[in-house]
Amino acid sequence: MKRTFAVIAALCAAVSLTAQYRSEVWCPDNGDGTYTNPVLYADYSDPDAICVGDDFYLTASSFNCIPGLPILHSKDLVNWQIIGHALQEQQPKALFDMPQHGKGVWAPAIRHHDGEFYIYWGDPDQGIFMVKATDAAGPWSEPVCVISGSGMIDPCPLWDDDGHCYLVNAWAASRAGLNSVLTVRELSADGMRVIGQPRIVFDGGQVNHTTEGPKFYKRDGYYWIMCPAGGVAMGWQLAMRSRSPYGPYEWKRVMEQKDTDINGPHQGAWVHVEMRNEKGEMRNGADAEDWFLHFNDKGAYGRVVYLQPVDWSSGWPVMGDKGKPVTKWRKPTTAPSPSSIVNPQESDEFNGQLGLQWQWHANYNQLYGMPTADGTFRLYTNHLPSLGEGSGVGSLWQAPNLLLQKPTAPRFTATAKVRMASKEDGQYGGVVMMGRDYSALVVLRQGDAFLLQRHTCLGADEHQAETRQTLATLKPTERDTIPYSPAVYLELYLRMTVRDGLCDYSYSLDGKHFKGAGDPFTMKEGKWIGAKFGFVAECSDRTANRGWLDVDWIRVTK
Repeated sequence: MKRTFAVIAALCAAVSLTAQYRSEVWCPDNGDGTYTNPVLYADYSDPDAICVGDDFYLTASSFNCIPGLPILHSKDLVNWQIIGHALQEQQPKALFDMPQHGKGVWAPAIRHHDGEFYIYWGDPDQGIFMVKATDAAGPWSEPVCVISGSGMIDPCPLWDDDGHCYLVNAWAASRAGLNSVLTVRELSADGMRVIGQPRIVFDGGQVNHTTEGPKFYKRDGYYWIMCPAGGVAMGWQLAMRSRSPYGPYEWKRVMEQKDTDINGPHQGAWVHVEMRNEKGEMRNGADAEDWFLHFNDKGAYGRVVYLQPVDWSSGWPVMGDKGKPVTKWRKPTTAPSPSSIVNPQESDEFNGQLGLQWQWHANYNQLYGMPTADGTFRLYTNHLPSLGEGSGVGSLWQAPNLLLQKPTAPRFTATAKVRMASKEDGQYGGVVMMGRDYSALVVLRQGDAFLLQRHTCLGADEHQAETRQTLATLKPTERDTIPYSPAVYLELYLRMTVRDGLCDYSYSLDGKHFKGAGDPFTMKEGKWIGAKFGFVAECSDRTANRGWLDVDWIRVTK
């Protein structure tokens, strides 16, 4: 079966360099000229997007997860696919080689200027950074620290008509001791360094407390800052304008929850879309639309992305349906027609490389895992530190080698074919649903057998130890006959069935008949990210030869 999939994949690659993946579990395109929100039912927190010609590009916060700064591409703002990442390793390396939950890349802004793509983001502990590329799919430059210091978050540049470059940013109270304040300063024309002092251009005070996530634009002679206020759960969208980049700015609320179930419609990106002919001229001189991409907090699923129409007829960007977020709407009419239905990849056959949906919890180390010539991905067991002497088994919260992806729908089933190779007692591997609470279904070697276990930790972020429940004893499917460090092997199928925040586990030895594996687990978000699912391979003895988990495939279905 695997060889069949490999042949199909090779044929597809010969036909097209860009894979067109269509999800079985969440597709926002209704196929009738309308879409249903969210357009990305996945944790793309703090999204920002731009239009370049007939193409749209989106990036989002990635915090400690690597590769970071995901790049998504679309032709119509509804159908999106992952095309790469702009950040392959976080610095300082010694720090980010281990999980730094909630740190790293906060609220990026993507822009296109003078033939190059730029992404700016704030690391709240280090400063404001930037990378650039001539192609959004990469390669991207090494990060440049534009401003060094703590507390600065959510930066966004604006290149003015006269070539001057300005940067707006917010402030994190957890680091700076202040928030609700937006500042603007001038950068060099190439956007690489600061040449001006910061000025406070807006203070949300009590009326618009927790003003953050600003995006900087210019339209009809006004400088515009669009940003959320009021907090993630109960907030609203602001638009503010001034004749000077340094203000003063007048403001209006342009979108609120009102009587919808879309609470706290939060920060995102205004996108101006123009329909042009082959000569680059606007059709009829004025054929354009405006849209707004923003996130909505879905708890354990993270911050998912909604698309709203924008109406400028009043002189202000009123979002949604007269300021109320919509769930279903017509697709952008200025998008190329027809545009194919495509979604971010979820399933993976692991034929030669990792799919672009996968991330590690820290900087990648080649000993965490590598693709094999046999069309699998091999995860090596990594030493899991304890929580201290006498405190028992440690937790996966400290594990950098978790291979994880975002859930992309409220309900789905993920089935994986795996083969565990263990050289020493205590080595284990399997699947995990990871967050502040987590649960994993693994097989652990004990003597000449494998124990099927559920490893669960409630309060992993508070340094709680995990518990282990043995569900069955399984015989190896193969044994080494070599005298030196022989391994025992077990091939099986592991399944996670997710239904509205609950995760059920099951397993099978033949891929046909599955048995339940413990009680349902209630998913929990991570630190500023949603829960993530994927694979784990760990061990308790740092001196033993490594075992490994070969992942043949994972398939996400209804």
